[in-house]
Amino acid sequence: MNSLEITQPIVSASWLFEHIDHPDLIILDATIKKVTAKENQNLAVEKIKNARFFDIKNAFSDTTTDIPNMLASPTVFEKACRTLGISNHHKIVVYDRLGIYSSPRVWWMFKTMGHQQIAVLDGGLPAWKEENLPTEPESNLNTYLQGDFIADYNPNLVINADEILHNITSNDILILDARSPGRFLGSEPEPRASLKSGHMPNAVNLHYEKVLQNGKIKPVSELKEILQHFTIADKKLIFTCGSGITACIIMLAATLAGYNHLSIYDGSWSEWGQLEGVPIQC
Repeated sequence: MNSLEITQPIVSASWLFEHIDHPDLIILDATIKKVTAKENQNLAVEKIKNARFFDIKNAFSDTTTDIPNMLASPTVFEKACRTLGISNHHKIVVYDRLGIYSSPRVWWMFKTMGHQQIAVLDGGLPAWKEENLPTEPESNLNTYLQGDFIADYNPNLVINADEILHNITSNDILILDARSPGRFLGSEPEPRASLKSGHMPNAVNLHYEKVLQNGKIKPVSELKEILQHFTIADKKLIFTCGSGITACIIMLAATLAGYNHLSIYDGSWSEWGQLEGVPIQC
């Protein structure tokens, strides 16, 4: 069988179906519930054929902190990958059941851990089902041969609160906040209790839904047009949101649009909104 290479950050349902039985391919279901959901979401109890569940909330997050979804240490990430049967030679496609929501977070996580051969399934499970491609019951649980994944941590893709505080007035950075305009402006409450309202100085609002259309990422030409509205030039772009999930959607959009020097503020508003003495604007 021919070797498999992933050359773009996103792949289509037809591409994935064409390669679904390749021995080097691993498909990950990274579905989580939206924290802003007003009611129970009807998340399908089926998955793409051969998919393995990637547990963002538990196995792949730092569970020693009360800040949600914080990136696990390289050691913990390695161990969880090996349990899923993942090794460094594998090519990974990640999806979620909402279209594009939590899957870009996993794309960023693997990039941060040095794994380049990963892509997001454009449109996720809905796009897959729309083409009547094979699914299987979620209850089909498989055991996997132990992988030997080794992380090669890239600190340039992550930024913390201290680094933001130190550089917040710099003209060399731009913070893009993926939350809704109401949350960004402090005119609607945060979904998590005890968080202050507003946004960081030097931040601009790019709601993640603006880069999506019908559950898929918008065409590159449209993404470039959206991002050109901001004064970016050669600035370092820092992406933030509520808990580090939707920030990765707009980071994916910026990557597709050709931007470099990108990082995620991992703590996002779940951290900044509870810190004492940090600047907040409304």
